[in-house]
Amino acid sequence: MALPVLQGGVRRRRTRRTGLLLVAVVVLAGAFGAWQAWPSGRKAAAPAPRHVRPARLRAAKLSPPRAPRHLLVASRAPARGGLDRPLTASAAILVDERTGAVLWAKHEHLRLPIASTTKIMTAAVALERLSPHDVVTVDPSVPRSAPFREGLRAHERVQAWKLFYGLLLYSGNDDALALAIGSAGSRGAFLSLMNRKARALGLRDTHFTSPSGVVDRGNYSTPWDLATITRYALQNPRFRAVVRTRVKHVAWAAPTYSKIYVNKNHLLGSYRGADGIKTGWTTIASHCLVASAHRHGIRLLAVVLHSSDPYPDARRLLDYGFRTRG
Repeated sequence: MALPVLQGGVRRRRTRRTGLLLVAVVVLAGAFGAWQAWPSGRKAAAPAPRHVRPARLRAAKLSPPRAPRHLLVASRAPARGGLDRPLTASAAILVDERTGAVLWAKHEHLRLPIASTTKIMTAAVALERLSPHDVVTVDPSVPRSAPFREGLRAHERVQAWKLFYGLLLYSGNDDALALAIGSAGSRGAFLSLMNRKARALGLRDTHFTSPSGVVDRGNYSTPWDLATITRYALQNPRFRAVVRTRVKHVAWAAPTYSKIYVNKNHLLGSYRGADGIKTGWTTIASHCLVASAHRHGIRLLAVVLHSSDPYPDARRLLDYGFRTRG
């Protein structure tokens, strides 16, 4: 009797020979695939930029740097005098960048608006969710950012690394919003990430209502907390590379063709060993500055908030630190 082509519910037993044959085929296929995948002597082509879809990024973010248990340590009472002249800043702190030891402080836990030094946290969070060559499509709301913007156009596609230079050197508020929406899907979702990161770092006196710092209401931190955020951000080599750059020439799509970003941190090139970080100013916050410098194996981090003369204030703190630690 002829058997039907398909027999539902009936399974034939494989013979020993058939099983061995299947195993051999699988092994050979795997070996051939591995041979094809093995890198050759030729240089591999650079990966093509990939377009960023916020929903995808939320599910597959980059690995963040590991935060030390205590980013700032006050094992002994920090100095509160000893400077050649008093600071004009309402609050300030000086930290050993390598160890996190607090060396000098003035109202270090006083909550104050922090203007564009907010962008340190913006960069830290966005860097964990965007690779350098991810392509961010500029949201239509971004060009309406005020008042300081570099001129991003709605729907233009920009590689993320360019936006980070615009954020941290030029301090573009449109760069901040483009990175926020590009890495989290919306401004509100990104603010949630910023505040969640602040809580994860153990910061009790920091709250963000803006990715740029242009909004002072409800956007605040302290010298202690801002130094903590900065130490965390500095663990990322991409962040360190950007903030120490004085001038960056960037190719751009037509009709712009190229841009030149000049770092607003005037300590770079004028103070020996200066290598970052970020400036800030609004009418309410006044001048804010987070500055870092290194000499002879010593690395220092200074934060001055609500200052009328931020660069001399930062210089006095850094000079004190090098003088007492050297």
